[in-house]
Amino acid sequence: MASVYAEAIAQLQAAACDELVLLPLYPQYSSTTTGSSLNEWNRLFRDDLPVHVADPFYREATYLDAVAEKINEALSRFPCPERAEIVFSAHSVPMPVIEKGDPYQRQIEETVRLLIARGGWSNPHRLCYQSKVGASRWLQPSLHQTLKVLSAERVREICVVPIAFVSDHVETLGEIDHEARHEAHQLGITQFEMTGGLNDSPKFIQALTEIVQQALTQEVSAAVPIRTPGRKLAAPEYAAAAGD
Repeated sequence: MASVYAEAIAQLQAAACDELVLLPLYPQYSSTTTGSSLNEWNRLFRDDLPVHVADPFYREATYLDAVAEKINEALSRFPCPERAEIVFSAHSVPMPVIEKGDPYQRQIEETVRLLIARGGWSNPHRLCYQSKVGASRWLQPSLHQTLKVLSAERVREICVVPIAFVSDHVETLGEIDHEARHEAHQLGITQFEMTGGLNDSPKFIQALTEIVQQALTQEVSAAVPIRTPGRKLAAPEYAAAAGD
């Protein structure tokens, strides 16, 4: 079976495009996600078509506004919106990847800081990680650990924000909105809300438009860059485990 990359390349070639923009839908960069995706593109793409690559967009103002809009929507479902604790949840990655210089953790933490500043919320907030695979060390604390801590601290209202995803899928609808919601209720948390994915949010679509336009102004290189200073490609087993 042909890979999704091969299928996409075949469709592009059939469309006879003049120019191409690769838009990784990962707001933050990790060698396990954007890096491994671009590596696969480089392996399969054989054409002289000019290719631009969009940069990580977690700092982009319109993207941040789109996420803030979703947070405000979720907070509005609480009787007292400013009382709910905001829990940012990001996909975890193995610690050996971070220790080799991957910027993902730093960019996730910066995303949270930028959002809190932009949204102006006075709510308490914290960051955790989810979707760990295997027995190796991954970024902590986990969402499960965080729920237990919140319960022990007698926090009863929480708003979970999936901060590394732009669309709803099994790791938001299943892992957070079903499994974590059930666990939270068992732990005595009385109201559990999750922000909806950006999906087809008009504000998010506007952000993507701006990101693509910006990418088109950048110089085209002979090969798609998968490494820049501070970015190292993950070992294949980590790329496979953390990719989504």
